Amino acid sequence: MKVFLFYQNKGGIAVERRIVVKIGSSSLTSPVGGLDREAVHYFAAELSNLRTAGYEVLLVTSGAVAAGFREIGYAERPKLLHEKQAAAAVGQALLMQAYREAFAGFGIAAAQVLLTRADFHSRKRMGNASMAVEELLKQGAVPIINENDTVSIDELKFGDNDTLSALVANLIKADRLLILTDTPGLYTKDPRYHADAVHIASVEEITEQIYALAGGAGTAVGTGGMRSKLDAAKIAVRGGISVFVGKAQKTGELLAAASGSGRGTYFNTRLSALPRKKQWLGFLSTPLGSLTVDPGAEEALLHGGKSLLPVGVRSAQGQFRSGDVVEVLNRGGELLGRGIINYDHEQLSEIYGLPSTEAARKIGIPHRLEVIHRDEWISLKS
Repeated sequence: MKVFLFYQNKGGIAVERRIVVKIGSSSLTSPVGGLDREAVHYFAAELSNLRTAGYEVLLVTSGAVAAGFREIGYAERPKLLHEKQAAAAVGQALLMQAYREAFAGFGIAAAQVLLTRADFHSRKRMGNASMAVEELLKQGAVPIINENDTVSIDELKFGDNDTLSALVANLIKADRLLILTDTPGLYTKDPRYHADAVHIASVEEITEQIYALAGGAGTAVGTGGMRSKLDAAKIAVRGGISVFVGKAQKTGELLAAASGSGRGTYFNTRLSALPRKKQWLGFLSTPLGSLTVDPGAEEALLHGGKSLLPVGVRSAQGQFRSGDVVEVLNRGGELLGRGIINYDHEQLSEIYGLPSTEAARKIGIPHRLEVIHRDEWISLKS
């Protein structure tokens, strides 16, 4: 259930809007590492202003490793996993202390929530995290969410928390995700090196052409680039959440970003919020195989609201079992979505491509012939 805090805006009208703000390492630390206390205070003030304007606010923050590596004695950001974990153990305490002191000046309690990808893999743990965050919001605190870098392993990390922010936004059914970075959103070229770069104010669909515009690595103290922000935006908009990617460095700019007039790029969506099961299926489950389908099945899955039947399957890859998650591809190899399959690989190999009556007769299953039922399916195609 979605819980709202009610505030009075300047016009005296109660509003109910939920915002997730993601702040990266480069916005919180100096170029050589270490916390920038003035930057932390600035963002605390901006988030306080959002609350005053009637927004319910959650913060997803990076910066633990960047804040801690010099404090622990490293000359530069460490590269080995155990070194990054040690730096994060020191830096997370420093980061939360800075946030706590900054928010206290506005009469706001700062609450630490550390998550790993494993927390999202488990639907029960997702539910527990959601309830804890809802209670913090109900009590008027600002949940400050970060990846638990001290125990995370590289293979399962979220990146520079861009993906984490999108998953959190979906989890708590936010209205908008604001991903703050050191550039004003997306350009046709990298504006740092090309004077003729053109700013893109809004994006209706995240296509391969949009991805082609994204740059590579981030700054020396961060790990994210524009591509990871596009990945996060794609997850969020699939869950019915609009996304802003851009800058907020001056007083009032975060409020402008939330209200639709920020210095950045807006990714729009007309989709509805995803149920928790669909979130897990689409973004957190581990596919154990793949199916290739014909154009008729592609149309039925993407636009017809139909289940996938044996006749529409053209090939199957992987040693999956009934109840496993599989990816579904079209004939061109393009990912269409994911679903929970009703057949073992051996069973499906006997019947794919066959009409339902013939498939049922061949394997002796008179009911639930769907390869993937529409209730166990999520489309991931833009």
